[in-house]
Amino acid sequence: MAVRNEIDRTPAQFTQAVAEIRQAVLRPEVVVDEMPAPQRIAPHAFAMSGDVIVDDDELATGRFILLHDPAGNDAWNGTFRCVTFARAEIDADMAADPVLSSVGWSWLTEALDAYGSAYSAASGSVTVVRSDGFGEMEADGSSAQIEVRASWTPGMDRPGGDTGGHAAAWSNLLCAIAGLPPLAPGVIPLQRRRGPR
Repeated sequence: MAVRNEIDRTPAQFTQAVAEIRQAVLRPEVVVDEMPAPQRIAPHAFAMSGDVIVDDDELATGRFILLHDPAGNDAWNGTFRCVTFARAEIDADMAADPVLSSVGWSWLTEALDAYGSAYSAASGSVTVVRSDGFGEMEADGSSAQIEVRASWTPGMDRPGGDTGGHAAAWSNLLCAIAGLPPLAPGVIPLQRRRGPR
């Protein structure tokens, strides 16, 4: 009798979803690497990190995680869940804008809508932090960051359920939070080399 390995126990639907993420056409400014996925949240998980790099400057960083529980999860309203994190430095003056948090959330939802990515049960937070130096640190001046943490259930059984579209939308979120303009309609980004798989 043959011994079953871990690959044999991986659901085909999850394997297909991960393949779609790996083949996703991301913004060319986003450099990604696969990373260890969280092990205790769901039976199956895939994760990658991404950095927005322009002229050798890192403008934003983030993570994209796909979770899968074949038994389903009531809180997710499905068997899959996308989890994301994005963070970037911003001008300190921007941190005082009372609508910045709402705008930060709209960057995510607009990115998902732009890719036609069906989703439900979205939740998350947008945090804006400003730091001012005093005393011996006064010369450091002011700095600020915006951070978006979000999760949503991809509509895997509906049009727009392609997980590659969700990963591409995440790359757009990273670029938006970095302050980059959206790509012009009809422009197809060139695929940048990714890290080891």
